[in-house]
Amino acid sequence: MEQRHVDVLIIGAGLSGISAACHLAEHNPGRTYTILERRARVGGTWDLFRYPGVRSDSDMYTFGYRFRAWHGTKILADGGDIRGYVQETADEHGVSRHIRFGRKAVRASWSSEAGQWTVEALDESTGESETYTCAFLVNATGYYDYDAGHRPDFPGEERFTGTVVHPQHWPEDLDFRGKRVVVIGSGATAITLVPAMAGDAAHVTMLQRSPTYVLSLPHHDPVARLMRKAGVPAGLVYRFGRSRNIALQRALYAVCRSAPTVMRKVLLAGVRAQVGGSVDMRHFTPSYKPWDQRLCVVPGGDLFKALRSGEASVATGHIETFTETGVRLTSGEEIEADIIVTATGLRVQIAGGARIEVDERPVNTRDHVIYKGVLLDGVPNLAIVLGYTNASWTLKADMASEYISRLLTYMDERDFTEVTPVATDADRAAESAMGDSLTSGYIARGDTVMPRQGTRAPWRIWNNYYRDRRALRRSPIEDPALRFGRRAAAARPADQPDPASVA
Repeated sequence: MEQRHVDVLIIGAGLSGISAACHLAEHNPGRTYTILERRARVGGTWDLFRYPGVRSDSDMYTFGYRFRAWHGTKILADGGDIRGYVQETADEHGVSRHIRFGRKAVRASWSSEAGQWTVEALDESTGESETYTCAFLVNATGYYDYDAGHRPDFPGEERFTGTVVHPQHWPEDLDFRGKRVVVIGSGATAITLVPAMAGDAAHVTMLQRSPTYVLSLPHHDPVARLMRKAGVPAGLVYRFGRSRNIALQRALYAVCRSAPTVMRKVLLAGVRAQVGGSVDMRHFTPSYKPWDQRLCVVPGGDLFKALRSGEASVATGHIETFTETGVRLTSGEEIEADIIVTATGLRVQIAGGARIEVDERPVNTRDHVIYKGVLLDGVPNLAIVLGYTNASWTLKADMASEYISRLLTYMDERDFTEVTPVATDADRAAESAMGDSLTSGYIARGDTVMPRQGTRAPWRIWNNYYRDRRALRRSPIEDPALRFGRRAAAARPADQPDPASVA
């Protein structure tokens, strides 16, 4: 079996993995690296999800990379445009040739004796196994299970004579023109699907157990448009928009947490102004406080337009059973459907489901505290790139990638070959690294696998861009919580090619 060795192995070629690779290419040019990507193209989530209307739920000034400006004026970008942006970034920074597609990492094992990681990967096109070794491992797979979304078992589902689909695996040939569609869910996916399908479907019903806070934004950034018309350079427009939106995201979250009653009134007033008197506001009045769950963003009020037109409607209640022709709620109401879309959420996993070991002992990620939201305590030379849950994912993921690059530079300059974060008992907290302030279903489900956060810095997760910017981008690498070591480098066999040249 051919064995491939690199200095840094990155798992995942989505937003996070490409960010990590670009930082390595720019700031650690002496380091060899390879990216293992299970899919056939870059993009990760933005290659996986292909349901109608798929788009970001964060503005693109902050969802894009700090080091590569997004110059469009569209506030929320389409999924295809985002994937294209990630691909272009990989091409421009020369990292595309380092990607090995169709490789699923199934096991990552650290050997203290060898001072390296051994990663077993499956070539899913041939069924053959491959082995990679590396000095430093970066998990950039996010935390979604790509094989299956969260899918509750609904009573009587086998009786339904129509089509049931999950947005995570949208059939390319699904024809919903003239069909009655029920979308089960009230999160970002459901709120995106309803207006995207409403124009062609006979009728679309969003069936929710409970309402979600919804915030309407313009399709295009009006300030950016004015600045561009005035001849302001594109780079300045981008920097202004990014700084402004980071501040607005942080302010909105902070006000929602500190003054929930006021913000509840503000958010509901915004919805009331959009739906008018034709929609029962009980469908948009959650029982929880603003930002107990992530806000759903509606560009141009498209959801509300579909509701006002009568092409779509909202039903709130619990499903008693599927029937032959639709669903029946516990209230007795029956909703007929030809197609039922289960926009019921995502399943959470770490490292793309790969098994992680240290000296042949399994690592249960839930038992470990995460250092600065990037490194696992007690596990050498491993980084996990995670984004924000209360702001744009990429804001945090990009800073994490920059931190990894800074850490490797620090180690190179001092001839260190290993780094291990070490937490004390006083550092450990019960809360997940995803935080305890949000009550979304996927966060609750992810508690079984997500690392813990700590009681204090540098182990506590602040979910605050300005604090994290100091911690990850500006603070010294040297830290009493980090243990550095040196080991004689193992020489690569003379007949073994550099995988960067063949990837």
